[in-house]
Amino acid sequence: MQKIKKTFYIACFLIIACFTACVTINIYFPAEKVESIAADIVQDVKGLSEDSGARKDESSLRVIGIMVASLFSSEAYAAEETQVSSPAIRTIKQRMKDSEARLKPFYAQGVLNELDNGYLEIKEPNNLSLKDKRDLKVLVDAKNKDRKALYEAVAAELNIDKSQINKVAEIFAKEWAKAQ
Repeated sequence: MQKIKKTFYIACFLIIACFTACVTINIYFPAEKVESIAADIVQDVKGLSEDSGARKDESSLRVIGIMVASLFSSEAYAAEETQVSSPAIRTIKQRMKDSEARLKPFYAQGVLNELDNGYLEIKEPNNLSLKDKRDLKVLVDAKNKDRKALYEAVAAELNIDKSQINKVAEIFAKEWAKAQ
């Protein structure tokens, strides 16, 4: 009897150990949604036209890809709306649009650099006056603060974990670089 109890407890322990060992945590990161949202926001902030044929073709291909995937998948996918909008995002976008015109001369002079992490950096502004250097620093600091707030707001709207905000920023970085 003692041996049966011992065997039973060992078996229970092994079964529980197997189940807990098989548990994995899968953190979903919607990269395609973030890419689409980033492209739309960057175009809006930079004042670029959305009439570009390449963007429409990319969008059409994405919809066709989703439709084909849904034929072969057991899950049904709909062409999801990839717009995010909240009062915070709209406010940030408007501030960014307003500051963009003041930054254009500095972009043209080549003293601004888009970093891979989604933020702006001031290059060596040797050819700028002290006033222009100070103004540029204030503008870039404000712009980077707005970008950080934007990345956090987009992540919140898409229910992306805060630990993944750097990925959101990196996706936006690619879009900012394309828009130069």
